[in-house]
Amino acid sequence: MAPDARIYLCGRVTVERNGRALTEAAVGGRQGRLLFTYLGTRRTQPVSRPQLIGAIWESRTPPSVETAINAIVSKLRAALRTLGVPRPHGVASDVGTYQLVVPSAWIDIEEARTAIDRAEGALRGNALSNAWAAANVAAAIARQPFLPDEERLWVQQQRAQLLRVWRRALLVLSAVSLRNGEHELGIQHAADVLAAEPFDEMACQALMRAHAVGSLSGVERNTPRRNRDRLRHARRRRRR
Repeated sequence: MAPDARIYLCGRVTVERNGRALTEAAVGGRQGRLLFTYLGTRRTQPVSRPQLIGAIWESRTPPSVETAINAIVSKLRAALRTLGVPRPHGVASDVGTYQLVVPSAWIDIEEARTAIDRAEGALRGNALSNAWAAANVAAAIARQPFLPDEERLWVQQQRAQLLRVWRRALLVLSAVSLRNGEHELGIQHAADVLAAEPFDEMACQALMRAHAVGSLSGVERNTPRRNRDRLRHARRRRRR
């Protein structure tokens, strides 16, 4: 069943529904975007008013913060109405809490989490084509920037979660490549993970495994020098 709406929180924040699109400018500028993405990353749970205020302004709350938050919420609700999101859906409120409620909505961040779990499960079951497809979906979403011009703590935490999803996806792609005999690709995926996080133990193991398989097939001699350097670094770490 096709989703009723598609919500993109990574890259350019966008909502698509019924052939129409709602962009960042329409949700209320910077503050509206922060409100929408904060609720979108937590849509399974109500968010308290103080939490929402903190997510938007942190400690720099304006003197008329209650009026300001009411205005931002109202503008977001009105914007979602233009896409035909029916009442009481949209931004629902109850006893001082808020929650994003869009029926049958697909959200990219949720899809990335689900896809990487599917990919790892398929890999364990040796369903390589399914693992490859799901890992590519997870990697494609997770590599997108998340609110790149914001440095709030919750934004940084979300970026860290997306980075973990991306690393897990590339490790699946590395493992699938090796099993399919594509050793250079397997080495490259593992090396990319290790470059992003040099202390990722699973990436160290994956890169050593990829090089071991590649050396048996004569691939390692063609491996870029930077990947061989990462392998030597990984081996030194393993000996410590």
